[in-house]
Amino acid sequence: MRALIWVVAVIAGALILVGLILQAAKWLIIIGGIALIAAIVLAFVRGRRAMQRH
Repeated sequence: MRALIWVVAVIAGALILVGLILQAAKWLIIIGGIALIAAIVLAFVRGRRAMQRH
């Protein structure tokens, strides 16, 4: 599952960079930001679950 979180985060970062380079495609920045937030939230939730099990 960590690999999936890293993949989502890397894709989100790439979308943000592409959006910044193009500057015309603001929706790429928005999608990348949403994906990055989703990856952070998912990592936080998974971490809390792992801590509660131990």
